[in-house]
Amino acid sequence: MLDWLYEIVSQLIVWIHTGLSTVVPKDSGWAWGGSIILLTVLLRLLLVPLFVKQIHASRKMQELNPKVQALRKKYKNDKQRLNQEVMKLYQENGANPLSGCLPLLVQMPIFIGLFQTLKRISDAKPGQSVFAVSSDLVASAQNANIFGAHIPDTFLNAWGTDPKSWTAIVVTGIAVVISSVTTFFTVRASMKRQPVADEANPMMQAQKMMVFLAPLFGLFGLGFPLGVLMYWVTSNSWTLAQQHYIYKRYPPPGTDAAAAAATTGTKTGPKAAGSKAGASKNGQAPSSGIKAKLKKEPEPAPEPEDKPKVVRNQPTRKSRSKRSGTQKR
Repeated sequence: MLDWLYEIVSQLIVWIHTGLSTVVPKDSGWAWGGSIILLTVLLRLLLVPLFVKQIHASRKMQELNPKVQALRKKYKNDKQRLNQEVMKLYQENGANPLSGCLPLLVQMPIFIGLFQTLKRISDAKPGQSVFAVSSDLVASAQNANIFGAHIPDTFLNAWGTDPKSWTAIVVTGIAVVISSVTTFFTVRASMKRQPVADEANPMMQAQKMMVFLAPLFGLFGLGFPLGVLMYWVTSNSWTLAQQHYIYKRYPPPGTDAAAAAATTGTKTGPKAAGSKAGASKNGQAPSSGIKAKLKKEPEPAPEPEDKPKVVRNQPTRKSRSKRSGTQKR
């Protein structure tokens, strides 16, 4: 039923492998491993708009959280009315709780397609093709070597062989541990950057579930091919770096970073960049918070020039004779 998905994923791997074969040997593990890593980076670049949409959805939910809490107190005894009022609030404000889960929902089909492609490559018999991968490329992928392990190798298969391939066991084991740790820290970092935790938010519920499933992922990863583990490690590393950059540059409201930016008078986000650019175009240097306000003193208002002058008539001093009424001798 999902053969069309497997065809697309396998065709992308073949195209990338063909391009890398002009730089490194086509039968080497670096060509096949590099194909998986570049495929992951390409997909994550395409998912950047969804990640930005996820951030907007998360912050919109944070803004509406006080109103949702008020509705819960008001309709705490009527669950049906509560759900109707909450959905009405989301619709009126253009918020969608499920939009935060879009990046994860898009990645899962790619993960499944890559897993099935690599699994069938590892199980393929000599002269058998797998989806868009020809029989020659299948044999090349099966023999590709990375630090003593092959792209289709799994920890369980390497452990079950007789004699055991200790290099494959070590390489796949390290990949399983790294993939599990990066999964845990990715979800944990995403939850720590949420200043308000809304239990009714499906995104928060999915993140909490992933936190508990991250250690169990190591058990499932024991049966994943090395190529799938490379995809998972690359995807998690990209997510960690992307979250760190985005949230450092544009801290969410309610966090310590946003509060520090507010106290110093600095603005974050695209509006701040636009205001700074406008100030530079007008030949004005952007203000730098409290220091700029302290340095800038108000100029005294000029006095009007045409103000009428008040002439005061001083009394003249009269002689004694005039004051007393007697004649001067």
